[in-house]
Amino acid sequence: MQTQLLTADPNSTASETSRPIHWWAKLSALIALFNLALVIFNITYVPLRDFYLRQLPGVVTLYDPVKGIEPHPVTVKYLNTVDQLSAQLPQAGVPAAQTQQLLEDLRNQSTTIIDENPFLVPAKVGTFAQIKREMAQHLGTNSAKGAFQRFWSSEYLNQAGSQAQLGFFNNEIRPLMEANYFRQVDRYGRFIDNFWRIDLVFIAFFGTEYLIRTFLLSRRFPRLSWGDCMVRRWYDVFLFLPLFRPLRAMPVLVRLHQSGVINFDRAIVQITYEPMANLANQVTNFVIVRIITQTQNAIKNGDAAGFLLKTQPYITVNNIDEVEAISDRLLHLTINRVLPKVQPGLENLMHHSLESSFKQSDFYQGLKRIPGLGLLPTDVIEQLANYLAGTAVDVVSNSYSDTKGRQILDQLTHDFKEALRQELQDKETLSELQSLLNDWLEELKLNYVVHSTKNEAEETLAEMEILSQVADRSGESAEAVGANPAVAAVDRMLGDTEREVTGQRQEK
Repeated sequence: MQTQLLTADPNSTASETSRPIHWWAKLSALIALFNLALVIFNITYVPLRDFYLRQLPGVVTLYDPVKGIEPHPVTVKYLNTVDQLSAQLPQAGVPAAQTQQLLEDLRNQSTTIIDENPFLVPAKVGTFAQIKREMAQHLGTNSAKGAFQRFWSSEYLNQAGSQAQLGFFNNEIRPLMEANYFRQVDRYGRFIDNFWRIDLVFIAFFGTEYLIRTFLLSRRFPRLSWGDCMVRRWYDVFLFLPLFRPLRAMPVLVRLHQSGVINFDRAIVQITYEPMANLANQVTNFVIVRIITQTQNAIKNGDAAGFLLKTQPYITVNNIDEVEAISDRLLHLTINRVLPKVQPGLENLMHHSLESSFKQSDFYQGLKRIPGLGLLPTDVIEQLANYLAGTAVDVVSNSYSDTKGRQILDQLTHDFKEALRQELQDKETLSELQSLLNDWLEELKLNYVVHSTKNEAEETLAEMEILSQVADRSGESAEAVGANPAVAAVDRMLGDTEREVTGQRQEK
């Protein structure tokens, strides 16, 4: 599908056409990764807002409007009053009445804050409790309201030192109050979140790309409908779906892996190792048991006998009897290629059989007593064995190659099959064979399931991993070989595979 994102010259090389595709795959993967990072930032912004406020205040200034967050007016007014008091205390000539008015205003605001609790946002409930605890501990009292009333009194500030107490407030209480905020809600009572405005750009991008991918895939495979093409890349839907945004991690990881930005092969193997071993064991058992059970049902219902004896209609795809064609091919190989190669063995067998039979005869025992004729049977037997073996091979070969001999051999084969088929159709024989086969398959099923363990699946997965690693190393080495990289890679792969697999089996 990606190979057609850009129109390439038919005469261009594979490397020339793959470069822009590879570039596009990496670009889209990085854009998807950036979008996922924004999604994670948006989800975690409110819980981490205090951290951003202390370490990156510019981020808070920039992103608070997106989340509909505003500084809480009650705490803002309170801190502004404290700033006014801090500005007046060091100045000489400030009327005492004005200072007393600010202190009284702070005491009243403190009472209002404690009674009405402006820290109603769920994330700030603990902050409000911490403010009251800090102030009560500082004043040595159990009442937070009484602690604030005493703290903002001229007597206490003069006694404890106004600058020291304002320093305590600015260091311990002010950061907690500055972190308080008011968040707007819509008419349905939901918190304002304008992240969709930012996300809309990515939704449009990935939605358009998804349609283009679907169109190109439908052009590449005309038999696939648009629905089928869309389902093939179903996980990409999360990239432009405004809901369930955290699920975008799935297509992002797929794109990063497919584009080669990050290789997750090792991670995938390790993550899926245990589940795959269990699943492979279960699936293998299920498939084997299912096949055996279906075979048993076919035997019980007579379908297997009907298929073998050809008493039921059978659908063919090429009007050729594959069993007969395979048998003919095997017979041809046996006569023309196998028998000539094993003729010396046949001669030895004939020689041994004739010699054993001849030596046991009374004629041979009497012949041994005649002087000069003791070695005659050995020469005769050897010549006769060679003659019979060669004749047997020649007769079979000539009969198969000769037209009339082939007809006779075919007729003999046909008569044999028909006779065997007729005998197998006997109800008593067929019932006995079906019962034996069914019992044998049941024993096979029980024994396989009992002896099949998870360790076998784990050993298989381990060998697959070794083979994959060896193949990867062989492929990388082949690129550096100049003369004949294919042969060198195959030699290394076979040698390394044999050594590593053998070593692992010994460890097991």
